[in-house]
Amino acid sequence: MTLTADAAPRAVYDNRTAFADELVQLAREDSRIVAVCNDSVGSSNLTAFRDEFPDRLINVGIAEQNMVGVGAGLASSGLIPFVCAAAPFLTGRSLEQVKADVAYSQHPVILCGMSPGMAYGELGPTHHSVEDLSWLRALPGLDIVVPVDRLQTRQAVRNAVAHPRPTFIRVGRHKTPDVVADDSVLERGRIQQVRAGSDVTIIATGTLVSRALDAAATLEGQGVSTRVLNAAYLAPLDVAAISAAARETRAIVTAEEANVAGGLGAAVASIVGQLEAGARVPLRILGLHEFAPTGSTDFLLDYFGLTDAHLVVAAREALANV
Repeated sequence: MTLTADAAPRAVYDNRTAFADELVQLAREDSRIVAVCNDSVGSSNLTAFRDEFPDRLINVGIAEQNMVGVGAGLASSGLIPFVCAAAPFLTGRSLEQVKADVAYSQHPVILCGMSPGMAYGELGPTHHSVEDLSWLRALPGLDIVVPVDRLQTRQAVRNAVAHPRPTFIRVGRHKTPDVVADDSVLERGRIQQVRAGSDVTIIATGTLVSRALDAAATLEGQGVSTRVLNAAYLAPLDVAAISAAARETRAIVTAEEANVAGGLGAAVASIVGQLEAGARVPLRILGLHEFAPTGSTDFLLDYFGLTDAHLVVAAREALANV
């Protein structure tokens, strides 16, 4: 299904607010929902949850490995734990527990990586979460969800409660516009087409989807028909949608606020590289390839070429190699 996006100037939003609002609403209806955090009530937007459900919030302090273990224990007892922490510390410090206690043990813990990518800006690479997609994609049995806007963030939280399973949700802090249509549905393991096109496909995730749509509008003015795919699910990955893009358009560009080693672009390259010879198309992968310098999030996105202008250039370069 093709989802239409509003081309008019768009307001931007912090998706953590949508996350917090939906979590509180669902917790009112389902007493199994609990939250676990690492002294991050404020930064995880759990203040309202704590105030309304003080007995259902467990703050373990700055002990992320213990935090994931506590979440696994709660899940094994029939509860639905939302384990919330800044994404670099949730995934980096606790990777062994995520592997052993969640993915391998198949405990239905919902890991909520707050403020991912380069949302912490000037705090630098220690606080940037750009390796998370690479690390977590290596773990079998763990869903990876990157909601693109407020609606998809709410849907990701709702889906996690309706169908509890080991899940990592990347909850964005850097403000983005609403992208998907109001009647769209976030389906597990499905890539959404947010713009139709026949010349080149841009596959983007998270903060980069709205920029991909802006790039597509520019390319249309240059006579280039651009398909835009929103990769909200990186695991399970929609092999069919990626394969169709390779067969139906002449080139692919991927864009992610993450390390290019092992992330979305690497996943797409693996799929395209295994297609029959006639379906393999030129591919450009945009993302991070080194530790970031000091600067704001917007500066860093520009520094690493993660803007609509850079996407336009990448698309034209890819098409030039057809």
